[in-house]
Amino acid sequence: MATFRRRKAKGGIPLPKSLRGPKPYSAQLDPSGEGPVRRRRARGIYLLPNAFTTAALFCGFYAIVMAMNLKFDYASIAIFVAMVLDSLDGRVARMTNTQSEFGAQYDSLSDMVSFGAAPALVVYEWSLRGMGKLGWLAAFVYCVGGALRLARFNTNIAVVDKRYFQGLPSPAAAAMVAGFVWLMDDLRFAGTDLSWAAWVITLYAGITMVTNVPFYSFKDVNFRKPMPFIAALIVVLLLVAISSDPSKVLFGLFVLYGLSGYGVYIWRRIKGRPVSLVQTSDEHADDSR
Repeated sequence: MATFRRRKAKGGIPLPKSLRGPKPYSAQLDPSGEGPVRRRRARGIYLLPNAFTTAALFCGFYAIVMAMNLKFDYASIAIFVAMVLDSLDGRVARMTNTQSEFGAQYDSLSDMVSFGAAPALVVYEWSLRGMGKLGWLAAFVYCVGGALRLARFNTNIAVVDKRYFQGLPSPAAAAMVAGFVWLMDDLRFAGTDLSWAAWVITLYAGITMVTNVPFYSFKDVNFRKPMPFIAALIVVLLLVAISSDPSKVLFGLFVLYGLSGYGVYIWRRIKGRPVSLVQTSDEHADDSR
């Protein structure tokens, strides 16, 4: 019977085991013999979007420091700059495909400082300090309202109508409070003379953040599609108005936005549309009964 010689594999002299590379995870067995061991990939963070978030956090911290130094105009402007940076980090993450769970949580923590703690401390140092207990309680209501608003936003992000915010967004609430301080300081009004006005605005902003009042989010506006010429003209006129007198125009715009939610709420009531923006499985079950 003819015998066949087994062909030798090409490749030269085999390397010793100490110089061989690691086996793929499917071939590496667990020491207990129960199955393969999977290697975890090293987790990192994306630098570009988190840099914008860090800059927004710095602006919130800077606003607190400036308020302690009685420079309330600088403090208010820093909060508005934080708003611009906060609107950019998410867009940059989506454009560069660098979204991450770390970035989302980091952004929430930054928002709590820039739009929760910072405006509360700025308005307290500017006007509410002289009111005693009523003053710091109003500042605390605003601060806890911002925290609850951010926590609810993170938990309901998948079940809320994207066209509307559930409650006043924390950046808009911060703009109302900081804009009032900036405007009155620019007009040379003392904070102690406007304590009750600051108290009402602070409470209004803090409570409205945790209501179910719908505020338009502008998320359904597609900026990639061509716009009519009148839209470009409106944007130019808006920029000219803001640059002519920033404190008055910005405060006026955010006051109108802060009141617009109640207009939408009443309009949906009149039209018989559901006011609640959250639709959960329990609500579906209740409707089917």
